[in-house]
Amino acid sequence: MSPAPRSPIDIAPRVVAFDVNETLLDLRALDPHFARAFGDAALRPQWFAQMLQLAFTGGLTGVYVDFTAAQRRALRMLAQRRGITIAEDDAMAITEQMSTLPPHADAPPALDKLARAGPTVVALTNSPKRVAEAQLRHAAIRDRFAHVFSADEVHRLKPAPEPYHMVAERTGVTSGEVMLVAAHAWDIAGALAAGCRAAFVARPGAVLDPEGAQPEIVGSGLDEIAERIVVLARS
Repeated sequence: MSPAPRSPIDIAPRVVAFDVNETLLDLRALDPHFARAFGDAALRPQWFAQMLQLAFTGGLTGVYVDFTAAQRRALRMLAQRRGITIAEDDAMAITEQMSTLPPHADAPPALDKLARAGPTVVALTNSPKRVAEAQLRHAAIRDRFAHVFSADEVHRLKPAPEPYHMVAERTGVTSGEVMLVAAHAWDIAGALAAGCRAAFVARPGAVLDPEGAQPEIVGSGLDEIAERIVVLARS
């Protein structure tokens, strides 16, 4: 009797695509800038959420807003909400710091572990490609990626399906052979809706939609997720 066919979730992905901001890179490095500009470092997550709202609203209304522009606009909106005007120098310091964020401590070893396991490792970000390249070079992890893909290339930000499909098309695989690794529930939802696989890294404060489609891998850090993928590659 021939063996039963293996389930797709028992097979290693051919391509592993990493989200960049918050998944690989630590946005907490921006906190001192928010403390100086707004008097409250805790406003940084509100700014990031406002930036996402602007970007997603543009996508839903058919008016493309690139991620860098959304960052600047979100800063002005946050300042307006606080009844202040953000100084241009402070706004520039925050947007420029986005290119020099440090990696999370678990990122380099997890990427190295995956490199030895065999899948093609790429980055997929909503940031413009020039920003993403600068980010990964500064974090000293650019050499771990075969390709860096930006949603800006297709003028449709994640979680729209086009960025995920772009990764599959340009790496010569099907969507089902791509696994996204991300710390954002909306990114996981977008990848799954596009026919990709997904792994969720539960950074502090990051949670999944309990009623949404669920990723096959959930880990508290990138090291755990990398190990799960390596096990699939060995099986």
